[in-house]
Amino acid sequence: GTIHHWLGWMAKIQFMPALLALNVGVILFLVLMTLLFGRIYCSVICPLGVFQDIAAWLGKQRKKLPYTYSPAINWLRYGFLAVFVFGYIAGVSVLVSILEPYSAFGRMVSSLVQPVWLWGNNLLAHLAERADSYAFYSVDVWMKSLATFIIAVVTFVVLVVLAWRNGRTYCNTVCPVGTILGFLSRFSLFRVAIDADKCNNCTLCARNCKASCIDVKNFSVDYSRCVDCMDCLGKCKRDAIHYKPVWGKVRKPAETPIENTHQSSSDTNANRRSFLSVAALVATSSLVKAQEKKVDGGLATIEDKKIPKRLTPITPAGSLGVRNFTNACTACQLCISACPNGVLRPSTSLETFMQPEVSYERGYCRPECTLCSSVCPAGAIRPISEADKSATQIGHAVWIEQNCVALTDGVNCGNCERHCPVGAIQMVAYDPEIPGEQLIPVVNTERCIGCGACENLCPSRPFSAIYVEGHERHRLI
Repeated sequence: GTIHHWLGWMAKIQFMPALLALNVGVILFLVLMTLLFGRIYCSVICPLGVFQDIAAWLGKQRKKLPYTYSPAINWLRYGFLAVFVFGYIAGVSVLVSILEPYSAFGRMVSSLVQPVWLWGNNLLAHLAERADSYAFYSVDVWMKSLATFIIAVVTFVVLVVLAWRNGRTYCNTVCPVGTILGFLSRFSLFRVAIDADKCNNCTLCARNCKASCIDVKNFSVDYSRCVDCMDCLGKCKRDAIHYKPVWGKVRKPAETPIENTHQSSSDTNANRRSFLSVAALVATSSLVKAQEKKVDGGLATIEDKKIPKRLTPITPAGSLGVRNFTNACTACQLCISACPNGVLRPSTSLETFMQPEVSYERGYCRPECTLCSSVCPAGAIRPISEADKSATQIGHAVWIEQNCVALTDGVNCGNCERHCPVGAIQMVAYDPEIPGEQLIPVVNTERCIGCGACENLCPSRPFSAIYVEGHERHRLI
């Protein structure tokens, strides 16, 4: 959790999460910054853009002049934007989740990078154990969703191939945030401008432009696609291209040919790089707290539990309910990565595809844990205190008679009662009129908060004898 305390604010300033969270201050800041300086957001703030720059830099090593000017494919970029807007308005979350750039980056980190990070942790735990040290603890590494993993792999391959070959193609043809900010950047104050009197059409700037937006023949720059990377500035040997305030249209070239004069490339305008920031890629979403695996005296057989069929899905405390959570969540997977108890995983339902859902096969939602609410950048899970978390009813427990080992095996269990943190379960005789009758659980639904401790620690396999049914709207008890 240390990294999140220092860098967690970076998730809050992403465009779509801030828009969904109605963070007016961040949205106004990003819009104003774009109107002043162009698409600085895409070049510095968006982690998916920085990731593409790394792939493009690696691909650029194979040839000296890797790019060339290409006209904008406006029907494609605005088509993707229309699909994105339709998905958001119609509530088709899968369209929003796949196209939103921060969500795409989050899925890649959660599905591809985090397992490697955890395996490294487990290797350190193994080595530390041999040295009689317990500075590291092993954690379970498991695939939370095959469908989400496949989409993350496909997204990674597509981004790497496009960036390797053509730089920022994805940003300027697919990304809806890039299209929105690109429209605004057409009116930005500071822009990359070509001095027609000095330019000799050498095309060095165009062939180093990863956005493919510099048309040297017409001495023009497509500002809707320029991401302000400034790569072109240092390549010009005639000091003919600058990043400066542009009032109105750029002056057309002179009719007469420009005399070829030699100038030193070392005379670089100092202020043209003053707005270029150094971007860093956040390596991990957050560190997962170490915890010991929960067992209960060997009562349960070693068999994986199956997910029960819930009539209503369970959403984390702080999400207010299913509707608010579904409408605001971008499926960035931050909460899934941060959850130390293994209760959050991507949904496989078409309505909420890849959005987190709560399930208790590997752990239960501890009443004192609020990590998911602290990392959510979109307002789908709002910040919540430990006191409110322990009093928020996200669901209630339901007992399944035919699965209970007290009746099927004739044993005294009571696991659900012993481990209920709010005392919502009481053991009573199955038939009070028969002396020594087996005890069965009775759930007080007014006190139950739906934490899933009973479901997780129930020894019945493959389905628990008690499970949590979600609530459409949460309430404090």
